[in-house]
Parts: sequence; C-alpha cells; structure tokens
Amino acid sequence: MVDTKAEDFNLTGGRLVPAGESIHDMSVRLIVDEDLNVIDVMASTDVSPQSICPEATGTLQSIKGLCIGAGWSTAIRQRLSGRKGCTHLTELLAPLATVAFQTIAKVRQARPPAVDASGRPRKIDSCYAYASDREVVQRIWPMHYDGDASARASSDPETT
Repeated sequence: MVDTKAEDFNLTGGRLVPAGESIHDMSVRLIVDEDLNVIDVMASTDVSPQSICPEATGTLQSIKGLCIGAGWSTAIRQRLSGRKGCTHLTELLAPLATVAFQTIAKVRQARPPAVDASGRPRKIDSCYAYASDREVVQRIWPMHYDGDASARASSDPETT
C-alpha cells in the first residue's frame, strides 16, 4: 500500500510531506498451505508518518496458524485491533484472504470435494452462488439441489 497526496500534507507532529511523496509505503506477504493455514507472514513499513510505525510489523506474527475462511476477519481484528497492531497492515489482510484463496484454487480443485458425514459437498450453502436452491448447485450436484421441484424434474435424465 502506497499512500500519497496531491498536495503538501502536514502530519500530526508538524512534519510536512511534500505533494507526491509517500506518507505510507507498506506491504504484507502471507505464506499459506493448501488448506489456507497461515504458515508465515512478513510485513514491511518502508515509509510511515511516525518513526515507531515499522515496529508494528512484528504484531502480524500473531496470525500464524490461523486458517483463512469463516471467521478470518474477526480473528485478525481480535489479534490486531487498536493498540495491538497497525490499522493499515491489518486492513491489508482482508483482501489477502481473497488473493490466497484464488491463488490456490487450481490446487484445491484437483482434490475431491470435501463432503460432510451424509456425503453432501461442504461447498453447498457456503456463498450466494452455491446456495442449495440455486442453478449452480442444480448443475453441479443435482442430487443436492433443493429448489423448485419442476426445475429438478427437468434436469433429471430419467424424467426427460
């Protein structure tokens, strides 16, 4: 994340940042495994408004071992909100979850789908598109589709 202003900017404490110069220049890198568990996290604060800000990069170590998935945002806020971490670095973690998920999608797609004890794919009802009464589930897992009965009948090869 690089933060610049189009005009000169006075920071708290009186330091002037000339137009076009960075107020913040920060980055975060996650290493995750195939199950989206955070194996390692690296952060850098190369430019910041306060000289102490780079010390906050170490607070991100508290997310090692977390799994990106349900509860991710809550877990990172619990560990890093307020005085426990840097707001800017913490905010970078939310979009990194999406990036991590998309990055390993091909690896995860090569696996058999995760199912519950009854054999129902866990992906069903995990988001809007995969709702059990929507077309995506009807197309991919017709036996688990629970939408309109007439739509189910028209997709059943034995009834057509």
